[in-house]
Amino acid sequence: METIVKRKILFIITKSNWGGAQHYVYDLVTKLPHEQFEIAVALGGTGELQKRLREIDIAIIPLQSVQRDLSINADVTGLAHLYRAIRAYKPDIIHLNSSKAGGLGAVAACLSGTPRIIFTAHGWPFMEKRNTAWRLFALFGSWVTSLLSHTVICISDHDLKIAKRMPFIAHKAVRIYNGVNLHPVLDSGEKIREAFPHGVRITGTIGELTRNKNQIALIEQARDNPKMYAAIVGEGEDRSYLEKKIEEYGLGSRVKLFGFMLASEVLRGFDVFALPSIKEGFPYVLLEARVASLPIVANRVGGVGEILDAKDMSKFSLARMIEKTIAVYLADR
Repeated sequence: METIVKRKILFIITKSNWGGAQHYVYDLVTKLPHEQFEIAVALGGTGELQKRLREIDIAIIPLQSVQRDLSINADVTGLAHLYRAIRAYKPDIIHLNSSKAGGLGAVAACLSGTPRIIFTAHGWPFMEKRNTAWRLFALFGSWVTSLLSHTVICISDHDLKIAKRMPFIAHKAVRIYNGVNLHPVLDSGEKIREAFPHGVRITGTIGELTRNKNQIALIEQARDNPKMYAAIVGEGEDRSYLEKKIEEYGLGSRVKLFGFMLASEVLRGFDVFALPSIKEGFPYVLLEARVASLPIVANRVGGVGEILDAKDMSKFSLARMIEKTIAVYLADR
């Protein structure tokens, strides 16, 4: 009887709070055939992703000194820690996610002689509306990470076109859409409904509370429209800012922050799904809102238009995403 030799995969991601990149890693970790792959995840923080991985007994390597912001001392320490972790685990495949851990991980993987390095760009960071110096640095970091990787997975045609314009990257860039369960089990959404007067029309959004997600746009819209009720689901660094604006505009009864909740728990509590983001990759929440057949209002940034215009949602299935990603793992270098 032939013995199947498992390939060892090490996923690397900067933060463990629940967002698109974390959703992606979790789906791959849980859906890849475990008789074919042995899996570990290196991540920073103690957020929802770490909690979920511990619940299913996935090996976790805590990242030390790996943070999103630039810090020479922290980055050198983080690189050294990643190098030691890779040398200890000896993966056949490293799958990089997020810009900072991706960049450091690519360098550490090359120094360690890892046979196959995969980088998924969850929306190019240099597309953020920041100052020119920051964007140039982010562009250089993304290019170096892509250059050191054997395959660059882009999650939208929008991002693939950008990758194709990078020097020496075009031949290694592929597009694999994020995938979701096309037949989800959704809760009643009563936690949302019960927070507002009976019968009102609720506009809802889901996402990390950050500048890129632009939840302030919904708050300002509600300020100008006395008939608007808005449910904002998520946690993040902008929470105190949004709370102050809700209080300043006197919107406490019509705009509410619900904290972190799963999309399946809240989508039926919305009458309209809004995505006011100013920067996106290929948002899971928008896929989930479409599968739930909600009316959608969204800014066409990143891959958003590809979701809104799709007539056949089957190309966004989780099974298709897993199948195409496995093909990348097993491809010749």
